[in-house]
Amino acid sequence: MWHAAVRVIRYGRILGSCAAIVVCSAYVTRSTADTVGAAPLFGITIPQGYRDWKLVSVAHEAGNLNDIRAILGNELAIKAYREKAASFPDGAIVARLSWTFVASEENNKVFGREQSFVAGPPPKWYLQFMVKDSKKYAATGGWGFAQFDKDGKPSADKAQIEACFPCHVPAKSNDYLFTHYAP
Repeated sequence: MWHAAVRVIRYGRILGSCAAIVVCSAYVTRSTADTVGAAPLFGITIPQGYRDWKLVSVAHEAGNLNDIRAILGNELAIKAYREKAASFPDGAIVARLSWTFVASEENNKVFGREQSFVAGPPPKWYLQFMVKDSKKYAATGGWGFAQFDKDGKPSADKAQIEACFPCHVPAKSNDYLFTHYAP
């Protein structure tokens, strides 16, 4: 009986901690999206709950960026990716979260060589969004673009945001998206 009571208390603490984490996470997500403001040019804000979206794919960008990325999509984007849609519907949103690409000293000690890489600190523009609205963003292939730093603050660099669409033009045949769905 005593052991059962200890287990209930222990699990209660764990569940209480998990509930506190969920509440805090929900508050941080809501707080960031509600208070940070919109990115310039396209007026995009951080969508609530984006971290719970489904994974589209992962990527590693070498060279000057040297980052690893998780590409997420809202329900409309995931449906379009899965159906291999030629054009994504209005309301589809694709998010890119990025981290620096660093060797894992801890893992590499176990392997005896450098072969393990993990997410390091986020780069300057940790979070990017592409939002599909064919009327509102007609001049940029129907997509609006936004960049946010790790604190959720939008990029104030208009020139950098203006460079988003020209960079995506080579992917026009894929509705301006570089990322392909990885089932």
